[in-house]
Amino acid sequence: MTETDLTLAKPENAAPVVLEFADNRLLIDLCGAYDAHLASIEKALEVQVVRRGNQLSILGNADVAAQAAAVLNTLYIRLESGRTVDQAQIDSLLRMGSPTSKPVARKSTAIPVPGGENIEIQTRKKRVEPRTEAQKVYVKSLFANELAFGIGPAGTGKTYLAVAVGVSMFIGGHVDRIILSRPAVEAGEKLGYLPGDMKDKVDPYMQPLYDALNDFLPAKQLAKLIEEKRIEIAPLAFMRGRTLSNAFVVLDEAQNATAMQMKMFLTRLGEGSRMVITGDRTQIDLPRGVPSGLADAERLLNRIPKISFNYFTSKDVVRHPLVAAIIEAYEADTGRS
Repeated sequence: MTETDLTLAKPENAAPVVLEFADNRLLIDLCGAYDAHLASIEKALEVQVVRRGNQLSILGNADVAAQAAAVLNTLYIRLESGRTVDQAQIDSLLRMGSPTSKPVARKSTAIPVPGGENIEIQTRKKRVEPRTEAQKVYVKSLFANELAFGIGPAGTGKTYLAVAVGVSMFIGGHVDRIILSRPAVEAGEKLGYLPGDMKDKVDPYMQPLYDALNDFLPAKQLAKLIEEKRIEIAPLAFMRGRTLSNAFVVLDEAQNATAMQMKMFLTRLGEGSRMVITGDRTQIDLPRGVPSGLADAERLLNRIPKISFNYFTSKDVVRHPLVAAIIEAYEADTGRS
């Protein structure tokens, strides 16, 4: 596109930035169906874009309006080259900035923690309160971060609290769906071929996730949400190729994911989503010699901002008191060996 094809005016006194486009057909594609692309830019940059004929007028703060103009300019050039414009391309430009604009700072994605200091997670059936300090920190991190890890022994509430937060965010309208996943790995024994269809075969592996959901949602409502695919419970292998947007996503028993599976799962994270990875490094059921994806992720991602790692010990066990004693006994024996 030449400079004569696009006119950019930026008068003083907060006058609108006016863009003029030569090709009306490309302008239609630039605006998107029902002006959806313009709406995305308006929302992200807090500007107003008004379309009149072959012109777009951008109203708002002068600097931000100039950024919006640069993004629209870049998208139009893309259309002129014969390529398409979709929401993913717009989101990328808004995050990273177009070649002629500064990157747009992302707004905070933190959601206020219900109850303040006395944290209470409200679900349809009951209120859930974290009992230990580590659990409180964990719950706060789930509301504050788009990606959080919960690592520790069995019985510390890693998955239970994550599902409770997911249900709370779903009820509050912060996400459109809940997706719960686990690796379908047998715990130390071969069960052979299971009867039934695919759902019958994988459901036994997913049962702990069903148990948690049943604690938080009435049975009829849960069944309806599962039927409508607003709640999904699926093996990790079923996640490949998906982009999980506007969802609360939990990967349970992540120590049984391979490094390749973990990378695949983490890169499913879409816009508007929250992802929680839970696991216990002492209960790896992978074949001998296969490294755990949880340990791999912990090593590679622990310095990335906005990713939270939360650790639990036997002191955080909230099951039967004997469970804590059992965990401590095994930990002591491992230390001697």
